[in-house]
Amino acid sequence: MTHQYPSLSPEQKQELATIAQRIVAPGKGILAADESTGTMAKRLQKINVENTEENRRYFRDLLFSVDPSISQHVGGVIFFHETLYQKSDKGVLFPKVVKDKGIVVGIKVDKGTAGLNGTDGETTTQGLDGLSERCAQYKKDGCDFAKWRCVLKIAHGCPSPLAIAENANVLARYASICQQNGLVPIVEPEILPDGDHDLQRCQYVTEKVLAAVYKALSDHHVYLEGTLLKPNMVTAGHSCPRKYTPQEVAMATVTALRRTVPAAVPGRLSLMRESRGAFHSGGTNAKSGLPAGICFLSGGQSEEEASLNLNAMNQTPLHRPWKLTFSYGRALQASALAAWKGQPANKQAAQEAFFTRAKVVIETRDSFHTLESFMLQAFALLFKFFFFLIFHKSFRLTAWHPRASTSPQVRLTRLPASLSTPPATSTRSAWTALTALQQDQQAFCPTR
Repeated sequence: MTHQYPSLSPEQKQELATIAQRIVAPGKGILAADESTGTMAKRLQKINVENTEENRRYFRDLLFSVDPSISQHVGGVIFFHETLYQKSDKGVLFPKVVKDKGIVVGIKVDKGTAGLNGTDGETTTQGLDGLSERCAQYKKDGCDFAKWRCVLKIAHGCPSPLAIAENANVLARYASICQQNGLVPIVEPEILPDGDHDLQRCQYVTEKVLAAVYKALSDHHVYLEGTLLKPNMVTAGHSCPRKYTPQEVAMATVTALRRTVPAAVPGRLSLMRESRGAFHSGGTNAKSGLPAGICFLSGGQSEEEASLNLNAMNQTPLHRPWKLTFSYGRALQASALAAWKGQPANKQAAQEAFFTRAKVVIETRDSFHTLESFMLQAFALLFKFFFFLIFHKSFRLTAWHPRASTSPQVRLTRLPASLSTPPATSTRSAWTALTALQQDQQAFCPTR
């Protein structure tokens, strides 16, 4: 039975799907520049820079005022509330600076974690009170998507069923409120990499968490085509004695996603559509109920680790109906922060480091897609060519008989006038074959 009270109009759904597709368009990911004041303090402390509002603003300006061609690699930027209302050195609000480059503006809307009673130190996320009003204001101030982070940990007895259910419902409620106000929700259920758990344990927990999240999203009537998922990569704990290869991480991650994240009905997309970019366009299959893309968080990984793992995921032989891209903070900013060192004279060097890192992440991620897409297109062209030869009206096979040498039953119509002259070199062999067949027909099976 259809839902009696549709929560979103067709126009709202179209707007949300369009925004989501823009964010994860081909060759693009997300810059997570939504670090809180406390997190920025830790980042600045590493380069011996004081954590002042001006220093935070200056570093944001450094990132946002980079060469406009950054829009080829970054489709969206997540802002912190403070940053949304700050201005560049030229006196322009940061959202306008970013939008003028063709990049979508997003905002972090959660208010941090709080302890969850009855659990072993587990948490839920605060911020639902007044969220609808805040989302409406953020929409007016230029934001088109939002982000909400829930945190779960792996330990003895954790995550508990209570923590999984609570955080899944909080994420679903947040997503529903965002969509009602025209914001695409990024759903982020992060499983922390702390501990000594192995890869298999993380995969198991990730599957349980994502299954609960999508059950809750369905219960709250969230429009999946107008959402983005920001999960952790399936990795072993930092203290795990065994080190896993990017290929092992990729296989575990994609397997977990395939088992939990909604996917298209098998056979819904043909090879012909796939070869035209249906799987690599970052868009949404409107009939399949897919999120437009999966944007991985780096989860404390180094820049190189995050890039290699993402690349390996896009090379796995498993079917992937979603766009796999990134939503990185530290993994994109670390090089720029180290190059800047709080010195205005280093601004250009820091911008170049940031631009280079974003470009490397995209090129590493798409290195396999280029070859894969080419092979699919080549196969599709061959398929079309042979389809034409077999079924075109100028090459119709009416019957076949074992004694065709004496009483051939093969009848071919005359070649049309359009084939009376040899075509281009690329198809000359096919034209020659058709001409020879017509001559054989005239010799053995004269047209009546």
